[in-house]
Amino acid sequence: MRLTILGGGGFRVPLVYGALLRDHGAGRVTGVTLYDVDRARRTAVARVLADQAAGVPDAPALTVTTDLDEALRGTDFVFSAIRVGGLAGRAQDERVALAEGVLGQETVGAGGIAYGLRTVPVAREIARRVAALAPEAWVINFTNPAGLVTEAMAGVLGERVIGICDSPVGLGRRVARTLGVDPATARFDYVGLNHLGWLRGLYVDGRDQLPRLLGDPALLGSFEEGRLFGPEWLAPLGAVPNEYLHYYYFNRETVAAYRSAERTRGAFLRDQQAGFYAEVGGAAPAPGAASAAWHRTLAEREATYMEANRDAAGMGERDEADLESGGYEQVALALMRAIAHDEKATLILNVRNRGTLSALDAEAVVEVPCAVDANGARPLAANPLPLHAVGLVTAVKAVEREVLRASETGARADAVAAFALHPLVDSVSVARRLVDGYVAAHPGLGYLRG
Repeated sequence: MRLTILGGGGFRVPLVYGALLRDHGAGRVTGVTLYDVDRARRTAVARVLADQAAGVPDAPALTVTTDLDEALRGTDFVFSAIRVGGLAGRAQDERVALAEGVLGQETVGAGGIAYGLRTVPVAREIARRVAALAPEAWVINFTNPAGLVTEAMAGVLGERVIGICDSPVGLGRRVARTLGVDPATARFDYVGLNHLGWLRGLYVDGRDQLPRLLGDPALLGSFEEGRLFGPEWLAPLGAVPNEYLHYYYFNRETVAAYRSAERTRGAFLRDQQAGFYAEVGGAAPAPGAASAAWHRTLAEREATYMEANRDAAGMGERDEADLESGGYEQVALALMRAIAHDEKATLILNVRNRGTLSALDAEAVVEVPCAVDANGARPLAANPLPLHAVGLVTAVKAVEREVLRASETGARADAVAAFALHPLVDSVSVARRLVDGYVAAHPGLGYLRG
């Protein structure tokens, strides 16, 4: 089985390859093609992967290319993990937004809209190339904003594109362990959009264990999301939100923390990863040195994740138990195996709604538990959202639709509407200035006119 990774020089690619190295089952991935237009990034990541594969006799063979058609032709699975504009673009997204006093995070608020406007046209073109060159392939989308980009690609590929994110998985694991439950035995009632969802129940043997957590302030304060949102907010909310909802529930505090920080998150990652790629992508390092540099950089990246939000909440440093990610590479591997070998699984994924959430139309991509097998992923039935969640979900989906429309029409007015309708942008005048600022900062937004 062959896997193509678009954005093959991305920093998190070694996580995916590491998961493949641990898979020795029948029908596993035997060949990986890395596609990336940046030579230094391709070289650096290929060296890390070579270190990982050392001593593994059945390691998947690596191919590196700058030719998209070559990368796609005849492949079985495509992981899309591109970043249009790179981390420098992310840092600009933050800067333009913060200058207007609004959030510039890469998937939430103004920054997410700008990133989507840059990325959707590229993602659609990739989907068209996949449809032409590998029509039987399945696309697993990692590219942010994951729900929006998956919906854009689904317009071309239909059900053969599925979005994944590790945030719901990480949340579920942390809550389960706080309750003394093995995450593998639990059923999670999680529902929403990507980076806009709520854990509403955690079932073991048919019984919901979440009320036990919500009724115990000490337990609520013992894991990352509990400390981030505070027990006094989670108990009346009746659910545990995805960490990204902190940008909505504590927006003023978060914007203030971002504005007072020495560097934004995007600027930090831009500088940090530039150092990593320079160190590993230059003269060939000693065996094992590339992998060691990657692990060192990853540890720093994880330790500083959502640092501004933690500062706003007065949390301090991350606990050791919170540093484990949701394991998006494991989700991706489970998804691939379920489809390729009909190994039935239940996974939280980004797929078309198909009636799961009554507040949204059938084509809207949502993030919910899905049944996965050789036929793909099908969203499972879910109870209706409470009104406060309906408001956020429908407002943000309306914004995503304006982004999709603007990327097709090229109309500046549609882009302004996307910003102006977002709950975290409080003025049409601000929206207009944001569009002007982003068009000036990003050549890739030159298609917006009028």
